[in-house]
Amino acid sequence: MADQTSRRRAHTWLSGLLFVVGTLHFVAPKPFDKIVPPQLPGNPRTYTYGSGVAELGVAAALAVPRTRRLGGWLAAALFIGVFPANIQMTVDVVGNPKAPKAFKAGVLARLPLQIPMIVAALRVARR
Repeated sequence: MADQTSRRRAHTWLSGLLFVVGTLHFVAPKPFDKIVPPQLPGNPRTYTYGSGVAELGVAAALAVPRTRRLGGWLAAALFIGVFPANIQMTVDVVGNPKAPKAFKAGVLARLPLQIPMIVAALRVARR
């Protein structure tokens, strides 16, 4: 029972997180544009909107019981796929002498947090 509850919580919080962040890609796209790695071709806003659509789609897949397993696989792939943007953000913030130390620490701490998110998504996918 506890394992079933933790899985339910995992898909619920992953779906909620992706819904909120995906929505932010459209409501406030500039911060997301800034973390698109400069090595990628094209306009950063295209990547911002594309990843926002992906996050909203994965959130929906996780929320619907029939597509939840697929949503777990897609969430894991998405978290891996956006990791370069998280690295870019970390490089930019840590290299910025004007960035507050607490913000730098938070951005650095965020990188390893991708691992439990990927693990949670894979657990949802394998249930």
